[in-house]
Amino acid sequence: MTSGNPEKERLIKNLMDQGYLRTKKVISVFGKIPREEFVMESDRAFAYADYPLSILSGQTISAPHMVAIMTELLEPETKDKVLEIGAGSGYQAAILSKLVKKIYSIEVDPELVSFARSNLSKASVKNVEVIMGDGSKGYEKAKPYDKILVTCATPEIFDSWISQLKMNGILLAPVGGGFYQELMKIRKTKKGLEKKNHGGCAFVPLRT
Repeated sequence: MTSGNPEKERLIKNLMDQGYLRTKKVISVFGKIPREEFVMESDRAFAYADYPLSILSGQTISAPHMVAIMTELLEPETKDKVLEIGAGSGYQAAILSKLVKKIYSIEVDPELVSFARSNLSKASVKNVEVIMGDGSKGYEKAKPYDKILVTCATPEIFDSWISQLKMNGILLAPVGGGFYQELMKIRKTKKGLEKKNHGGCAFVPLRT
């Protein structure tokens, strides 16, 4: 960890100590992406606090530990093409951008589309395309995807996501209609969908 930012390095150490950050490549990326570029100007002082922060349109940027959990569970590989449902601030996509080849991020809110694009540009991220659209429908144009990451609470796993996922691909999503959801990791196999519950979480709901 040589980010030059003591608060960032302290956060990374804490995430490692708690077992949220496990692999060297993900640890390295957390040190490279400036989270302060993805929060509101008034919250820059809290960029490396491990809790969610409000952004625009009643949405939030996830707590760093949740970004770490989801990034590790997605098992990102350098050749991966990833579909993200819910761009938000763009921070999760920025983290993944250093680990995969290409990311298509679908966001229904025009204000957040602009916010995410601006933040990604400031952070010099060039392999993320933020697209305005209904995330429940996925993004047919660039299918199939090696990985699909849903960054908002979804009441169900939509057929469109499964159909756009490659065989042996991974889909990660907070599933549930209430305030709390279950973080589900789904692998698409020839025998069907392999599902594993990775515990409770709390995300803002998917908007369509």
